Amino acid sequence: MTLHIGDTAPDFDIDTTQGKIHFHDWIGDSWCFFFSHPADFTPVCTTEMGRTAQLAKEFEARNTKPLGLSTDTVEEHNKWILDVNDTQNTTLEFPIVADPDHKVAQLYEMIHPGESNTAAVRSVFIIDPKKKIRLMMTYPMSVGRNFDEILRVIDALQIGDKYTVATPADWQKGDDVIIPPSISNEDAQKMFPQGWDEIRSYLRLTKLK
Repeated sequence: MTLHIGDTAPDFDIDTTQGKIHFHDWIGDSWCFFFSHPADFTPVCTTEMGRTAQLAKEFEARNTKPLGLSTDTVEEHNKWILDVNDTQNTTLEFPIVADPDHKVAQLYEMIHPGESNTAAVRSVFIIDPKKKIRLMMTYPMSVGRNFDEILRVIDALQIGDKYTVATPADWQKGDDVIIPPSISNEDAQKMFPQGWDEIRSYLRLTKLK
């Protein structure tokens, strides 16, 4: 099964460091940052797990639940969390999926044979409260993720949903946004009474109130 943006995120029941979860029920009315790692006790993964823990308040402010995964056991995860907390000066409180049988890794196509036949690559899935996949990113095993970009794209998706807008290249929260071409000027006047800058008929920039 090939996953696409807009698909319903595959559901599953699995053991984690915080007990068994039913994925869709666990997400509830939140967004989810679901991300995989090659293995426990590896250097890049340790920094990424630590960074996710350090950003707990940022994810919470965005109503977003982090969920990690690697193809190791709960027992190994729990030992590793002690290392993450110690080396990254943090307290990791989000659950980590135990997937030694590769059940979820295969379901989400996280195993790339060109990288490894047993370890998950660095996949990222942003999933909304309707359980739809809104973003997918895949990093090679040797490259750590950019967490500024992960938070930025969550902001962009949430603002896009709230205001029916798009975001330009390198957009940051507070920057001007784009009124989609599908919205007529007549409708735009009602939706964006603050007005807009029409650079081209198809490129209208506005600032959100």
